[in-house]
Amino acid sequence: MAIKKGLGKGLSALLGDVEQEFSAREEKQNELERTQSSETPHEIPITQIEPNINQPRKVFDEVALTELANSIRIHGVISPIIVVKRDNGKYMIIAGERRWRASKRAGLMTMPAIVRDYTPQQIKEISLIENLQREDLNPIETAAAIKQLMDDYSYTQEQVADRIGKSRPAVANTLRLLTLTAPVMQMVSDGRLSAGHARCLVVVTDPDAQLDLAKRGANEKATVRDFEKMVKNYLNPKPIKAKADQSLELKDMVSRLQRVFATKVHALGNDNKGRIYIDYYTRDDLDRIIESLEILEKNKPEDFFN
Repeated sequence: MAIKKGLGKGLSALLGDVEQEFSAREEKQNELERTQSSETPHEIPITQIEPNINQPRKVFDEVALTELANSIRIHGVISPIIVVKRDNGKYMIIAGERRWRASKRAGLMTMPAIVRDYTPQQIKEISLIENLQREDLNPIETAAAIKQLMDDYSYTQEQVADRIGKSRPAVANTLRLLTLTAPVMQMVSDGRLSAGHARCLVVVTDPDAQLDLAKRGANEKATVRDFEKMVKNYLNPKPIKAKADQSLELKDMVSRLQRVFATKVHALGNDNKGRIYIDYYTRDDLDRIIESLEILEKNKPEDFFN
């Protein structure tokens, strides 16, 4: 009887251990199901979804948006967007505004979305980082988003680099774009000037010269290397020295030409042989010089210079 009693206690203890292990497993399974349930996409009415005002992307390519809308019209939204529920009952986009815009354009009434629970600070940070990691912002939007992360959360360049998966020098180079003048930054945003070209202009402090060089590089479709040389030539122009044997008459003519064309004029050589150079810095400069030459052709030179 003592043996049976001992066995009974052992069996009871064993069953208790099994029961505890089963309960623990059941709890883990329930937790997993709760997590999976929260990550399950829900079909949410398009009209109940609103964009995030802190969205770093400000420009959406219309052609690409139309192409995505056509694809969604045929295949549907393959990847759900991420949203949070707001106090007004609507949903704010954390990730996927481009898909939402394309879905509206495609005529969808609802779209799949995963609803998450984030604090306002998390919403802002996740939205910025998610967009930066996707690498579909233009260079100026990327620079602005990086700066916002640093300003709002006191992140260093190194910390931002770690969060978005880039090197610290890459982050530093991107931030330099924000030192450019507004017109040049607009050219970068519009795709008329690449980030590589734009970085060459950071050392140009004169706003007018910066814009003139940007336009010249864009119009001539210069490579980044050629553009670097263009900027260096502007910053370190080679002095053109007049020969000592130039007559006062030749020097006076150069002065009058400078007044007529409102730009620098250089004479190389002497009264018997040489070259005359007329500087221009933009297309507008060249057009103005050509117009002056046309006037010169129609009038007597002596009248033109007096």
